[in-house]
Formats: sequence, C-alpha cells, structure tokens
Amino acid sequence: MPEYLSPGVYVEEVSFRAKSLEGVPTSTTGMTGLTRYGPVWYRRGPSSNAPRLITSFTEFERVYGGLEPTRPDNEERINYLAHAARAFFLNGGQRLYVSRVFVQNNPATDYDGCARRAVTLAGGGTATWRARWPGVMGQVHVACEVLRSKNLGFDPGNGVLQVKRARHGAVVEIIPAAGPIPIGNAAPSLAQTAVVQVDAAGVQTFVRNAAPVVPALTDTVQLLELRVRVTVDDERIDVHDELATHPDQKRCIGKILQLDDPEDENAAVWLDWDPEPPADPEPLFLPARLLAALHGNPSPRLSTSDDGAMPDDVAFAGREADLDDTTMTATGLAALGDIDDIAIVALPDSGDMVDTDTSFATASALVGHAERLRYRIAVVDAPRQSSMNEIRNFRGRFDSKYAAMYHPWIEILDPTERASQGAPQKRLLLPPSGFVTGIYARSDIERGVHKAPANEVVRGLTRFEMNINKGRNDVLNPEGVNCLRFFDGRGNRVWGARTMSSDPEWKYVNVRRLFIYLEHTLDKGTQWAVFEPNNERLWANVRRMVEDFLYVLWRDGALLGEKPEQAYFVRCDRTTMSQNDLDNGRMICLVGVAPVKPAEFVIFRVGQWTADVKS
Repeated sequence: MPEYLSPGVYVEEVSFRAKSLEGVPTSTTGMTGLTRYGPVWYRRGPSSNAPRLITSFTEFERVYGGLEPTRPDNEERINYLAHAARAFFLNGGQRLYVSRVFVQNNPATDYDGCARRAVTLAGGGTATWRARWPGVMGQVHVACEVLRSKNLGFDPGNGVLQVKRARHGAVVEIIPAAGPIPIGNAAPSLAQTAVVQVDAAGVQTFVRNAAPVVPALTDTVQLLELRVRVTVDDERIDVHDELATHPDQKRCIGKILQLDDPEDENAAVWLDWDPEPPADPEPLFLPARLLAALHGNPSPRLSTSDDGAMPDDVAFAGREADLDDTTMTATGLAALGDIDDIAIVALPDSGDMVDTDTSFATASALVGHAERLRYRIAVVDAPRQSSMNEIRNFRGRFDSKYAAMYHPWIEILDPTERASQGAPQKRLLLPPSGFVTGIYARSDIERGVHKAPANEVVRGLTRFEMNINKGRNDVLNPEGVNCLRFFDGRGNRVWGARTMSSDPEWKYVNVRRLFIYLEHTLDKGTQWAVFEPNNERLWANVRRMVEDFLYVLWRDGALLGEKPEQAYFVRCDRTTMSQNDLDNGRMICLVGVAPVKPAEFVIFRVGQWTADVKS
C-alpha cells in the first residue's frame, strides 16, 4: 500500500469492478506447404522469413506467387497451397498465416535455389542481382533506367560551381556548354560523370576516376539517379524510384533493395554488392561505375533457379527454432506454432504424396501439431481419389479430438487457363481443406464458434470428385468422415461435423472448438492473477470475471439451459483448494459448462390423430 509520510491530500485510483475476459480469435487459419515463391528459413533475418499474415488472395499472390504449378524435382505439380488459399478467401476466410516449405536440392553447396545475374563494372568488380527467395518464379526481369534532374549548377559567389540537392556520394553528369545535353533514359557516359564529395565545411568537390574535376560555371550539371523496374511473371511490375548508388545516400540502392530489411518487405529482388571492395583502384568513383553498369547491362532477366526437391513428411512437420542460433528459425508446421492467434491448421499437400503411407505420415504430423498446441484444430484431407474402402481405412488410422476429416476432393475449372474454341476448359481436383477452413471462418464470423460448420454452402467449385449419396453417407458419417454432398435445389454443402475421436464426449467439431475457445480465452485473460495474493478477494474476482464471460456465451446461444445456472457453474473457494494447494501456491478454479450439440438428426414422429383420441 502507498506510504503517507507527510500531511497532504492523496488522490488514489481504485477499481470497483471485476476484470473482464476478451474472447480469443477463432477464425485465424494457418497453412503450410509448397508455393512458387516467398520466405524460406535459410534466408537471413528472423522477421523476414517468419510465416506471413495474408488477408486477401491478391496479397497471397504478391508474397507467395500465383496459382501456376510448382516444379519440385523438376516435375510439374498442382499448386495445392495457392488453390487452398484462394478457396479459403472465396469461402469467407479473412486471416491466413502461410508457412512455406522449401527443400534445397544441394544444401551442402553455396547454391540456394535463387535466380541471379551478375553485372560487371567498368574498371573491375561485380554486382549481382539476386532473387530474394528461391523458386523458378524468381527469374524476374530487372530493368534499370536513369533519372536526370534539371540543371542544378549554381555559383555561390566565389567562382566555384556548386550543385544544389547533391549530397556526399551523389552521382552527377557534367556537360560542357558546347556539348549536347543527354535527356531521359540516355546511357550515362563515364567520361562525363563525377561523384560529389562534401568536406566537413560543406564544400563540394567532384571526383572522376582518381582525379578531381573542376566544372566551369557555364557547364550543365544534372543529378543522376536510378529507377528499377522488376517484372514478375510478365504481369506484376514493382517500381523503385530515386535510387542512389553511394551508401551515404538515404535512398541508396543497397538499402532500399537489400536482403534482410528492404523498403518493401515483399521486394522480389535485392542487389548483392560491396560498397567498399578491397583493392579497388578507384573507390571514390565506384558509385558512378555501378550506376552505369546497372543501366547498361544487356541481359535483364535473372536465371538459374529451381523449385527445390519434393518435401517429405519430416520437412512438412518442420523443426523448432534454434535458441542458440537466431538464423535457424522454425520451419514448416513448427513455424506456425509460434503464432498464438491461429485456431485452424491445414496442410493441403498431404493428400497427394507418393503413396498412402506418406500421406498418412504427413497428415499425422498435422494432427500431432494440433494436439501439442492444444488450442487449434486440424482439417485433414483424405488421399486423392480414395475409394470407399480406402477412405475408411485411412480414417481408421487416426484417433484425435483435435482433428476432422473431409471427403471427397473438389473439382474446379483451372483459373490459370481459358477454354480454347471448341475445347473444354481444363479441370483440377483439389483437396477440401482450403474450402472447409474458409467455411469454418465464415461460420465463426456469422454465427459463432459454437455453431457446427456444417450444412454450409461450398463456394467456387464445379462438382465433387464423387457423388456421396445417403447410403454412402450412412457408412462414413458414424466413422467420423465428414462428407461433402450435392443436394438438388440446395447446392453443394458440408454434410458432417464430427471429429476423428473415439471419445463420444468430443464427437462434434463445434464442441471441441468451443472448449478450445473457452480454454484459450481463460489462459490469456487470467495472466494478471499470477503472483496475486491467493485469498478470498482474488477468488471472488476470478469467479466474477469467468461468470460474466460465460453469461455472454449463454446469452449468445453457445450453452444449453433456460437459465444461466443450468448452463454453467464457476467455483473458486476453499471447496476447490486444500491447505496443501494454498501452501504450494495453487489457485484452483472449477468451471463447468453445458455446450450445445448440433441437431445432427432432426426427427419428426408423425401419427394419425382424431378428435375422439385423447393424447
């Protein structure tokens, strides 16, 4: 308590209400798998290669590439993760974290799978354009243009030409009065360029090669800067303007386009060069030589890159971050484990592996990830083109209350191709996880996590891989396989809401997810209570806080019961804690809730009735 040591008025703030709980997000989804481009673990900088938060498919395309196929092991493969992301947003998803999996073909060599192109500087030395991330998509087109200012020369009154706006390291073009003045993107001549040097007194001098240059007062002086245009997939164009070539310049190209922390976090390329190369005979003139070389290189497209090797289940599962080496960050599913907001996880590549056993091992890694993290659920894809016996056998190998399986796969028209005249448009088979995770998110946003994500319309498809009729549904549903079905007049719908658990207490997806939501909210919202005095005041505060939160859940229809006391109870007093608990610093709060179960079987019992029959 405060000390009162001298007479006076003391104003203190006190709280007369219990603390409140704020519900955690439930619709945030995490996916891992192969993409055409994007962050990978072995590129330096923990912040740059962590899973990215994506809020639209347009943003996904900018960071991880489009829907075009990937080529692991130089074999074309459907870009399942990109299609899953597209389906996720199409079906109502809003927040998606993506963890890219990339396996280097030759990890023991310096080759990293990134496209590159070397630029030779006049007088010696090289600079190299490099794709920021590995993948064939990194073979981008880089074009450099020269930006020329107006004539900036002026006479400060002492007969020596000075240049406005030109700071130390700026590259300028000095044109004699009798000479033609270059304009636009004309190639700069090293014989007419110079680098500005500024001494401690602010006086400018000019250097060309190893010799000073003294411009005449009648000369025209133009400031030279670069504009870099990066064309990705011949569609997206990134433009970086007003770039300088000296490290002392605020917009030095080496700062704006660098590997770790570029101006644009989604920059496709970076410039690898040494601003102070050893044994350079003309170090002061290096900015001018670099500017001229970048502008004049005749081969603008980067080359020599690949999409790596096909990952196995171990690569998809990933590894935890190395606490002793900050450059060894988490990978694969393990990287998603570092993001607390994720409540749904999927691995769209798992259903199309080399064989069923590998698909099972990959899906098991996904389920194990959800079980270890506790506060998320895994949406599992069955193997591609599974028959009834195959899907039942595959489902029978799992038993988890933190996972749900959906079947069959989904057919769409290939959005990367257009139908030619007289020929049908190509069709693709995609795993259902991207569509289903979007439906999870849509149901959470529109109704709440307590609503079973079933009897919901599936958007963005032509048909399901196979027709699941009532007979097949009668076999698969009791075994925990959630079917996707077409109904005449009602469209394509998710027709199941069961987990893959043999425990009847956790049969339904919405019940499992409601408890995940409740447990995670209590975990995050009660951290303030740690190290508080463990007495009746603390217990009463915790009780009121939890009861207020559960009352809102009951009012929203998430809990069963006509009255709050029928829907939940909260106990935190000496009946839940022994003296031994108190002596060992334990505060125990007992919370019981009655979750609503989905009306999976709606039954109407109909019989004949007449006025003479007593009910």
